[in-house]
Amino acid sequence: MQHSQNYLPSHFNNGKNDINIRAEIEKYLRYWKWFALGIIVSISLAFMYLRYTTPTYSANASILIKDNKKSGLSAELEAFKDLGIVGGNSLNNTDNEIEILKSRKIIGNVVDSLKLDVYHYISGRVRQREVYKSSSPIQIDFISKAEILKVKDTIFNIKIIDETKFDLANTDGEKISSHNFNDIINSDLGVFKVKRTNIDESEIVVRVVPKSRVIDSYRNRINISPVNKNSSVLILKLKDPVLRKAEDVLNELVKQYNIDAINDKNQVSQKTIEFINARLNAIGRQLSIIQDSVKEFKVSKDFTGLPVEVELALETLKETNQDVIKTRTQLSLAKWIEEKLGDEVTKFDVLPTGNGFENKAISDAIESFNQLISQRNLTKESAGSKNPILLQIEGQINNARSSLLRSLSNISKSLELKLNELQKEERKILTKVKSIPENERGYIDIARQQEIISGLFQYLLRKKEEADISLAVTVSNAKIIDVAYGLNIPVSPKNKIVYLVALFLGLIIPFVIIYIFDVLDTKVHNKNDIESQLSVPFLGDVPKSESKEKVVIGNDVRSSTAEAFRLIRTNLDFMLASNRKQSKSIFVTSTTSGEGKSFISINIAATLALSGKKVLLMGMDLRAPKVTEYLGIPDRKGVTNYITNEEITLEELIFSIPEVKGLDIIASGVIPPNPAELLMTKRIENLFTIVKQEYDIVIVDTAPVNLVTDTLLIGKYADMFMYVVRANYLDKRLLAVPQELYNEKKLPNMAIVLNDTDPKRSYGYGYGGYGYGYVVVEKPWYKKIFSRNS
Repeated sequence: MQHSQNYLPSHFNNGKNDINIRAEIEKYLRYWKWFALGIIVSISLAFMYLRYTTPTYSANASILIKDNKKSGLSAELEAFKDLGIVGGNSLNNTDNEIEILKSRKIIGNVVDSLKLDVYHYISGRVRQREVYKSSSPIQIDFISKAEILKVKDTIFNIKIIDETKFDLANTDGEKISSHNFNDIINSDLGVFKVKRTNIDESEIVVRVVPKSRVIDSYRNRINISPVNKNSSVLILKLKDPVLRKAEDVLNELVKQYNIDAINDKNQVSQKTIEFINARLNAIGRQLSIIQDSVKEFKVSKDFTGLPVEVELALETLKETNQDVIKTRTQLSLAKWIEEKLGDEVTKFDVLPTGNGFENKAISDAIESFNQLISQRNLTKESAGSKNPILLQIEGQINNARSSLLRSLSNISKSLELKLNELQKEERKILTKVKSIPENERGYIDIARQQEIISGLFQYLLRKKEEADISLAVTVSNAKIIDVAYGLNIPVSPKNKIVYLVALFLGLIIPFVIIYIFDVLDTKVHNKNDIESQLSVPFLGDVPKSESKEKVVIGNDVRSSTAEAFRLIRTNLDFMLASNRKQSKSIFVTSTTSGEGKSFISINIAATLALSGKKVLLMGMDLRAPKVTEYLGIPDRKGVTNYITNEEITLEELIFSIPEVKGLDIIASGVIPPNPAELLMTKRIENLFTIVKQEYDIVIVDTAPVNLVTDTLLIGKYADMFMYVVRANYLDKRLLAVPQELYNEKKLPNMAIVLNDTDPKRSYGYGYGGYGYGYVVVEKPWYKKIFSRNS
């Protein structure tokens, strides 16, 4: 019996796992209205987002960090190179300079300079728009701020009354006080004054933000990076809702960085000048006293001059004295620096440089020490006293101090030895001078002291001039390559990207929702669901009836449902072709109740009756009879009565309906207490023997096979089983029931009928009234668009 399935071209076992791309696409295209709605909604939301989101602009600036090892000595300092005040050994580490640029100290100076902690807004219909400087109707200058402004945001309104007056109001618009422009105002917020500009606005929202929060905001938003790994050129970037504000912040950041760098460099020169001035004052007083002594000696002794031989001796003595002066000066400086390094009060002060140390190692050590001091002071501005970086720098300073003290101790001992040698040489020359007459010798003693003091004074004057020049010619660390500049085109949000994302979401969200519903949907919907799950022959599908009539088939009826039953009738001929019996019995069953067995039974019986065959419809669902109920006929005697009462004849049970001529019907009868036992009696066998002799085709409406065994008990009387599966009703997992029955051959010559299908989910297949069994389906909208003949 199984060979009959070969007549049905819809049954392909080998291809049931293949993916039908077109079917998958059309499955989603059926919901094109949802996709269109999703796109419209997402594009509308994107438009509203772009309309009311504050745009952000980007400003860029570029600077060159001057690095003497890479860039060489600047041309303006070449003239002073021989003075030793602008050496070429300093090296600016680019990473360190980036950290300095982003330090809280530098950014804090920018905030103070540009008053970035005070924001001005003009309220619109939906959002507030920030205004800045010339675009703001007012400018607020705080002379002093209350403590509350340092810890929390404060917002208040300024309502302009006329050209000279305004009102202070709270956020609810309630008036607090009235004032004149440019008047100094004392309030709970502090002392400030309000300046009027030429822009005509009636109300401005003022927001004062704590300085620390503003600094944190700009530290996070300012992006500084080198052009490449080996370059000293830095690119500064800042994004802000106000383009001019972003440009001003970057320009001011470079300015404050240079000011801070110059101050650090000048600090060393200032210390050097302070030291030299202190020495000049003391030596100047000594020089004045000795000059007075020379004058008094010449007057009192009537002294006119020294002989030539004495002058030669004095010249030699002078050269020795100069060496003594230089040595004493270096020794004095070394002792003074040792004292500064050992003093707890001044241990973190920079040391004077360029004072004539002949030992280059000492000069380099002092310069390195000063750099560490500057780095420590800068780090302390933005870090706490327990900060690990600060503690590390202080540890390096302590190590450098210890090393420098040892070096100074060693150099002091060397200088003392050298001074002793020079003094011995000086005493030898003085012994020669003793032979000179008393007046000349007395003058020589005074003149020698004058020479020593005068030479030391001149030496200090020269060093002071060098320090003054160093202070005057100190240049900035950063050379501006490009001042801050930005295009008046927002970098965020980007219109094209927003609309593209909106379009994508408008498509993907409906797709995901449909996909999730499809994945979670376990119902049988169409023929493909049947063929992908079952190897049972497929007899046909019956679309949802648009009519409320119980019998949808008739001679003149050309509905899609009627044509579906005619197609099933044709397929039945193929299924029963191998059955040579004169009468054929077709049983109709299903997995569960409610799948439309009675509807299929009545209408397939009516379809066969229209073909001129003598057809009988029997109701054999003894537990829940539906045939009479479905036809709207009162309960009457039926199969149950025939089985239990031998006196009842078959003719007493048969009746017909006017809707279908040539169709006889036998109802199920009353519901018995023991239907399974009744179906096993000899009367059932007699019943089927009689009806098969009297009728060409017997259609039997049986009970669902997954609920009771009734159908299996009488299955042996069937020539074929029509297994009804209702679309959008039966769970796919229950398709295992008909597959098991088919595999075990419990239901002979079994075929599937799919009932109540949705034509919209049938992918273009249907039935209609053109006499050929198919409907001319209207082309989908997407096919109309691309059709040549549309």
